[in-house]
Amino acid sequence: MRRKIFHLLFLTHIFYLSCSTPHTESLSNPQPVYRDTTYLQDLSIKFYKQNDDLELSRVFMDRNGVIQVMSSEGLLRTHAGRFLHPGELIADRTYRPITGKVIKNILICEEQFVYLDDEAVLSNAWAGKLFVKHGLRDARHFAVGKRFDFLVSDGQSLEYLSGNEVIWRRSMSGDEVLNVKCDSNSGNFWVLGSKSLSVFSPEDKNLRRVFEGAGFTAFTITNGQVVIGTGNGYQTVDKTSGKPTGETFTRLPWTEITAVEEINGNLWFGSSKGAFMLKPDGNFDYYFGERWLPGNQVKHISPGTDGSVLILTDQGLGKIIFEEMTLHDKAMYFEKQVRDRHIRHGFNSGLTAMEKGNVNSGRLKDSDNDGLWTSMYLAGQVFRYAVTGSAKALQNCRESLDAMERLYSINPVPGFPSRSFERSGYIERLSDPERWQHSSDPEWDWKATTSSDEAIGHFFAFGVIADLIDDAELKNRAITLIDTLANHIISHDMYLVDYDGKPTTWGRWNPEYVNARPVMVGDRKLNSSNIVGMLQTAYHFTGKEKYKEQAYELMAKHGYLENLMRPMSEIGTAPDDADDWSKMLSASWNHSDDEMYYVGYWGLYNHAFDDSLKSMYKEAIIDHWQYERPEKEGLWNIMTAMTGTPEFDLEEAIWYLKEHPMDLIDWAIANSHRKDIEFMESNFRRQTIKEVLPPDERPVQRHNGNMFNLDRLHSNGLSEHSAGDIWLLPYWMGRYLGVISPPVVD
Repeated sequence: MRRKIFHLLFLTHIFYLSCSTPHTESLSNPQPVYRDTTYLQDLSIKFYKQNDDLELSRVFMDRNGVIQVMSSEGLLRTHAGRFLHPGELIADRTYRPITGKVIKNILICEEQFVYLDDEAVLSNAWAGKLFVKHGLRDARHFAVGKRFDFLVSDGQSLEYLSGNEVIWRRSMSGDEVLNVKCDSNSGNFWVLGSKSLSVFSPEDKNLRRVFEGAGFTAFTITNGQVVIGTGNGYQTVDKTSGKPTGETFTRLPWTEITAVEEINGNLWFGSSKGAFMLKPDGNFDYYFGERWLPGNQVKHISPGTDGSVLILTDQGLGKIIFEEMTLHDKAMYFEKQVRDRHIRHGFNSGLTAMEKGNVNSGRLKDSDNDGLWTSMYLAGQVFRYAVTGSAKALQNCRESLDAMERLYSINPVPGFPSRSFERSGYIERLSDPERWQHSSDPEWDWKATTSSDEAIGHFFAFGVIADLIDDAELKNRAITLIDTLANHIISHDMYLVDYDGKPTTWGRWNPEYVNARPVMVGDRKLNSSNIVGMLQTAYHFTGKEKYKEQAYELMAKHGYLENLMRPMSEIGTAPDDADDWSKMLSASWNHSDDEMYYVGYWGLYNHAFDDSLKSMYKEAIIDHWQYERPEKEGLWNIMTAMTGTPEFDLEEAIWYLKEHPMDLIDWAIANSHRKDIEFMESNFRRQTIKEVLPPDERPVQRHNGNMFNLDRLHSNGLSEHSAGDIWLLPYWMGRYLGVISPPVVD
């Protein structure tokens, strides 16, 4: 009888909500699919200088892949170095006669090194025949022309060398020469002074000043114009007329320009705060911090003969390489990263206490959210197994399920999941020993105070195992765990009850707690959404009526259906007369809540009791997604695709996956100084800028972080994130849902 009453009330709520909520697009519209062909993935190999007093000035690579760096102590070359394993800059002793010369500068001609010393221009290439003497004792700038002619300067004077002799000399009156370059089209030499731009014609031996300004620092020559860097942006000058082609560009990541180079048709800039490349859409790719560069004071930029870009800084060399790969290739790299150094007792764990980026020096750490992070990794491996049949993926599932299962058996509370566990004696070194409890086994301790984000993560992982794994043992174990946790919750009046007999701080789905929050407080909507999804999952796999009855009661009698259907536009801060707890919960948007919503949507949508509910849940998911779109969060977009909607920002999801750095180390990141981003006033969403930055330009963070975080200035290079939950889950879910194709060979 009670169930019939609840069902009647429930139908009344469905009628009310379905009349007040517009229906979404038809499922007959096909979903877009990303075709996984190769793209260019950028990553960095770093080479650090070994002497703090060493000054670095120029860098080039020859046709053999040899890199030479000009320094205050002569020529250097790279030693060792590969991705995530930095190399060094060491003295180049390869050719002894060169080490005895006072080399002042180097350049590349026909992919060969050419040197300038205090006596001549010379090279070891071309059988060593290039040796042209100049007359400038303090020569330090030079450029090579189309006919192996050279323009040389000591900063005050210019000399033109042709046919093995000096045939023209002139003083640079009233200005200091900063650099000289040759225009490969005309054969003319361009001379940049600190406040002037001049052009020298080898044909008529004429030096002509074409443009004047102030604060010039660097320049390069393109097909139609000269690009001049300054202390406050850059400007362009037409090569023919000598007139500026527009205003000075200052909307840059940083305006103090130290280097300019055109590489493969793209303008690259060095600055006192990193390097950046101008993209065709007018935005920039920004390379800042030790994710990319040994230092942020850029000295010189040049193209590598292997397609790389060499960025020399005050602390060493960053070699930016562009590797062709598919998303599947990237996934295989991240699969190895996780298994190599992020698995602890089967948990998906972070690496900490590293020595400045040395991934082999860190230790695995426990987390309050070991269950959640492992659930997300485990679910990703389930999706991987579902689409590939990989035996390795299945074994990964088995090992992580072992860890998840032990969370329940290592503590004395029936059905209660621990946060984590560790060997006894280790906890004395942890920062929160009060959370740790001794188990009945003297060798092991467990972590208490489990939260709701752990619980919803468990239901997600166990549910996808039960849905998609064809191994009967694993499937049955997952269903048993679903039943175990769900039974604990309903047996304890919709709470997670800890070892002390009290509900944990966050494990609360009881109506007295949930509905005590004002309707605009996010926890009211969130907890309602999560618990309905949990109970639906439990009923779907166990068939036990108590779970379905409890869900009906919550949705109909206690308004949980109305709670979970509340539009995101109505979520905000609690009113002044609300209780302090509600005010704390609603002080700003909680991005951890987003993660809990979306992890819970799997069970909410896929295991809906009927099609009417499923349609309504779809409305709620898409409403939430619309609110999340500015973050371009890969996982939220991919998860929204499970509803069948043709619009879920697939392009932005692929952008997230491609732009995510291969280097997941917590390097110091800074963006607040940038001049090319539009800042916003403080707001409830905590959105700092109008357009979110690419993942490789912002701090590495999990899905529960604010994608609009701009800076991370502490603990430089001391920890590494696992790709298991951050990257592999959205990729493999996208593969399972069919919106990302298998790798395609063109």
